[in-house]
Amino acid sequence: MLSCPVPGVALGESACAKRLVLAECLDRWRREAQHAVVTTGRYQCRYVTWGRGPTLVLIPGMAVDALGFVMLMARLQEHFRCVSFDLPNGDGDGARLMQTTHADLVSDLFALLDHLNVQQCCVLGSSFGATIALAAMHRQPSRFSHAIVQGGFAWRKLSGAEVLAASFCRFLPGRLRHLPFAARVMEHNARAEFLPREPELWEFFVEQNLRIPLRAFAARALMIHRLDLRPILPAIGRPVLMVCSDRDRLVGKACEAELKQGLPLAARAEIEACGHFPQLTHPEVMAEVVRQFLLPTCTMS
Repeated sequence: MLSCPVPGVALGESACAKRLVLAECLDRWRREAQHAVVTTGRYQCRYVTWGRGPTLVLIPGMAVDALGFVMLMARLQEHFRCVSFDLPNGDGDGARLMQTTHADLVSDLFALLDHLNVQQCCVLGSSFGATIALAAMHRQPSRFSHAIVQGGFAWRKLSGAEVLAASFCRFLPGRLRHLPFAARVMEHNARAEFLPREPELWEFFVEQNLRIPLRAFAARALMIHRLDLRPILPAIGRPVLMVCSDRDRLVGKACEAELKQGLPLAARAEIEACGHFPQLTHPEVMAEVVRQFLLPTCTMS
């Protein structure tokens, strides 16, 4: 197991010592990244490309969009053509959330790759996005040379209370911020690991999460409850790096072990003193882990 502690230790001063600052990354995101929209057949998919080199597609997780990768992409764009996109959320994108399945999300990924004329790439899926990456590698293995799954899982049942809440919320208007307990849950699950960073980063993270439409959040939660990728894992014959965190309160060790056992070509890296969101709390370390795993093996599209 590769253990990656705080930036600048296990991976070396030159790789991780230069600290990323959110405000600078956001400014560069606006000035340097290219933003566009593609129609997938199910929704208007907003996507961003940034950098040059082998194509690396970053799939966001449960409650964030492509902007949640801003710090990671700011570092990785030096080595990769980074591509990320927003999952369908029904917020002006034309998505029909009630009819959207997990398989549709995989098809939307391929629609984006076809639009960009990407024949083969590397893929990084974060949390819920990892399930899309795994399913895509199973469906069209030739499209991916390597994969990274961060905070990933193949099967994760929700509690009865969570299913009931999601079933109710999928009919409600508004955003996650309108739930009275949402901010407190985020504080419990993630606040401690953000403390070493600038205060603005926590505010950015909260705003990114709480602005997701309730219907989209509920729809994704119910997808997770119905999803079981364990049967397809042995057929995924591409190298996969699992990026895990020692303080992840959202995806437990049992989920990690199940994923590691099921994937035939899986390696594991653990980031220490880290929670479920290393792309924000430890972007320097995560970028270096990605770089070392993919270069020079990641092929050009």
